[in-house]
Amino acid sequence: MACIANAERTILPLDGRWQIAESVDADKTPATFDRTVAVPGLVKLAQPPFSGMEEIQSAAESKARTPAKTAEFQPLRNYFWYRTEFKWPHAKGASAHPQVAILKINKAQFGTAVWLNGRKIGEHLHCFTAGFFDLTPAMNWQGTNQLVVRIGAHRAVLPPSVVAGSDAEKHQWTPGIYDSVAVSFCDNPVIESVQIAPRIQSSDILVQTSVKNYGKPVAFDLNHTVSTWKDNRRVVGSRPVRIQLGEGEECVTTQVVSIPQARLWSPENPFLYVLETTTGGDDLRTRFGMREFRCDTPTRRFYLNGKMIYLRGSNITLHRFFEDPQCGALPWNETWVRGLLVDIPRRMRWNSFRFCIGPVPDRWLDIADETGLLIQNEYFIWAGQNWPADWAAAGLVREFSEWMRDNWNHPSVVIWDACNETRSDVLAHEVVPVVRRLDLSRRPWENGYNPPDDPDDPVENHPYENFHPERPFVLTDLETAVGAPLKMDGVRTPATAHALINNEYASLWLHRDGTPTGNTKPKYDRLLPNATPEERKEFYAYLLGGLTEYWRAHRQFAAVLHFVLLTCSYPGTVTSDHFVNVEKLELDPAFVDYVGEAFKPLGVYLRFWQSTLPAGTSRQFEILMVNDEYEAVSGELILALETTDGKTITEARRPFVVGALGGQTYCLMLRIPSYTGPALVKATAHYQREPTTTTSRRKVIVVEPPDSGQAGAGGRRQNP
Repeated sequence: MACIANAERTILPLDGRWQIAESVDADKTPATFDRTVAVPGLVKLAQPPFSGMEEIQSAAESKARTPAKTAEFQPLRNYFWYRTEFKWPHAKGASAHPQVAILKINKAQFGTAVWLNGRKIGEHLHCFTAGFFDLTPAMNWQGTNQLVVRIGAHRAVLPPSVVAGSDAEKHQWTPGIYDSVAVSFCDNPVIESVQIAPRIQSSDILVQTSVKNYGKPVAFDLNHTVSTWKDNRRVVGSRPVRIQLGEGEECVTTQVVSIPQARLWSPENPFLYVLETTTGGDDLRTRFGMREFRCDTPTRRFYLNGKMIYLRGSNITLHRFFEDPQCGALPWNETWVRGLLVDIPRRMRWNSFRFCIGPVPDRWLDIADETGLLIQNEYFIWAGQNWPADWAAAGLVREFSEWMRDNWNHPSVVIWDACNETRSDVLAHEVVPVVRRLDLSRRPWENGYNPPDDPDDPVENHPYENFHPERPFVLTDLETAVGAPLKMDGVRTPATAHALINNEYASLWLHRDGTPTGNTKPKYDRLLPNATPEERKEFYAYLLGGLTEYWRAHRQFAAVLHFVLLTCSYPGTVTSDHFVNVEKLELDPAFVDYVGEAFKPLGVYLRFWQSTLPAGTSRQFEILMVNDEYEAVSGELILALETTDGKTITEARRPFVVGALGGQTYCLMLRIPSYTGPALVKATAHYQREPTTTTSRRKVIVVEPPDSGQAGAGGRRQNP
């Protein structure tokens, strides 16, 4: 049995411009490649463009996925073929080449097949996980290697058993190699994967390493070294573990590595470490953060590093944005992505996102790790009660296992989300209970509209009924409501004692130009007839801000995530986002104003939704305050009636104190003077920290007092 000398992994990135061609046939490589396309990216960005992309997508989706119509469907194309060339980086002057070359395609849809130098290497059907291909048998170590990657042009080319995405509101299913590609060169034995589970109480990490020997029998030492990420300062090394592997043999080992006085990862201090794992023939660097995240049913709260935390934030539906006319190459532009994931959350006071109905490129999660975001990571399933019969447990277990493997070392990923608004016995009983055991960090699972799998799993609730056209909601009812989750019907979540996540509410979407989306026009016709686009935007932002205050103030939810920060916006879409210019990440100013106030860590909710106030009367106003910080906040609370240009008509003041992670309710009496006309009722908390104020506002019309005996009652109407 041979012992090996020290070696290390060399990684050759293959991102850049590739050649691309199309075909109907799955096995015949195109004779010519007359276009180029960016990797990572989408096929629709090819130059020159392919014709009929949208029409063919539509035809493929409506016909080819329906077995009875498959025979009559004659597509222009079924596949796209990518081609590039590369050389072993150290070919010139090297005395010996590495023993192994592994291609990794982080994510591609729909289905991936690989050829090297004309030899087929293998296939990977899954669309949302990394595919690994052993290039070694076909490598030309002395010269140029031609790499060809085939992907499906539409979902219909995949077996029905493969989850190729499930979203009833998507119009276009955009093919492409949408994540990075690289070749790793190393000697045996090869490190297949590493999983790191931080344990903060004992200040150590549990490390599970999968190693495979592609060559002759070998004996080696498995070693781990921990360093800080930013300054590469060595912290600790593990004791070596002696392992022997036969030809083709693989093993999984689990070790504990102590990290004395470990620095914890959190949104306030996203401190990162790097674990370097070596076998002598291969080495792998894995970044991680020392953090633990759990959900607790008795308190109905989330805990980060043992401390309660409230999640505030939004949703990103990247795969819907892929079909947006303005998408282009933005999701792979580092500056743009950092603006989306770093600058906007800081401006809006968010600490969390749900990456909704589909995965993001790996680089997005790297940035989330670095900036301290907490991510609810959702798989690409939104099937309602219409669970496809072909989606069997065995295939889903494989897909979910790969998905977890790709993401479990990211400290930002704190919740696994199996699906959106879906009920499935297969998921609930045969998939989630099996795959969750793979995660050594024991993250909670959110399971759509299935019952929670674990006693301490959270449950999602989407209280959209507020503005259902057939069941109009009376805003003044919020003055007596207590923020409880709405009782749902058939497909939706039942009442539960588990911690609740409200990650969708207020279904009043507008396109970026202020026009209603596909399903909101009847709502705006009823709520705000004859309004201009700017008036609709201001109304939506005002109402969304008030509802955000409401859901936060009553503490019925452990997480409040507005829907949606990023999606597609063009005629026919159901939802939309709040960008004025998505390329420049310019948000609607009214959204930033109202919703930005509503998400501040010190929340203020003016429990008042009347449309009129009678002049010459007095009224008591109730103000609910919540504090998401770990220190008490104190200051002065000012309740004011102002003109629309900001002049104070009357006001009342009092000191306030809100304890750490606590809440407090104050009542202030306000005398309404003889002024009449449109006005604002404003409750503003002034305090000595950043930001220095939080304001809750309600639009009102001050009217002449009603007849004697009715003063102070206030007017009521259905909606403002």
